[in-house]
Amino acid sequence: MILGQSHLRPLKQTCSEIKSENKFVKYKCKTENSMQTEAVYSSDLTFNLEIWKRELKFHLSELDMFQKKLEEIAGRENSGQSSLDLESFQNKILIERDAIGKLLHRCRAKLGNLHSADHYKNINGQIQYEKRSLYEDLRHYIKLHYDFKENIMDFFLKWL
Repeated sequence: MILGQSHLRPLKQTCSEIKSENKFVKYKCKTENSMQTEAVYSSDLTFNLEIWKRELKFHLSELDMFQKKLEEIAGRENSGQSSLDLESFQNKILIERDAIGKLLHRCRAKLGNLHSADHYKNINGQIQYEKRSLYEDLRHYIKLHYDFKENIMDFFLKWL
C-alpha cells in the first residue's frame, strides 16, 4: 500500500484493516471515530447556539428601534387617540425583552455545558433533549415576535 493512499479509504475500512493487525489498535481507532463524531455534533450545536444568540440580539435592536418610534408617536399632539395602543405595545416590548434575556441566558448556559463536556465520552441524550426544548422555545418566540412585528408595523403605518 502506498502511504499517501491510506487517507482515501473510509474510516471503517481502515479500522477493520487495523483490527487484523492488532486488536488494541482497532479499539483505539473506534475511540477516535466516536470522538470525531462527537466533535462534529458539538460544533454543529455550538454553531446553532451562536446563530440563535445573534438572532436574539438582532431582535433586541429591533425592539430598541420600535421603542424610539413609539416615543416619537407619544410626543405628538394627537397621541390621545393612540395612547392605549402605545401602552400595549410598550408592555409587549418589555415582555419581549424579558423573554429574549431568558433565552440568551439559556443559550449561554448551553454553550457553557458544551464547552465543559468531556469530549472523550459520548454526549448523553440529556444535552440533545435540552437542545430540542430550547429549539422549540426559540421557534415559538420567533413566531410570536414576527406576529408582534407585523402588528406594530401596521400601527406605525397608521400613525407615522
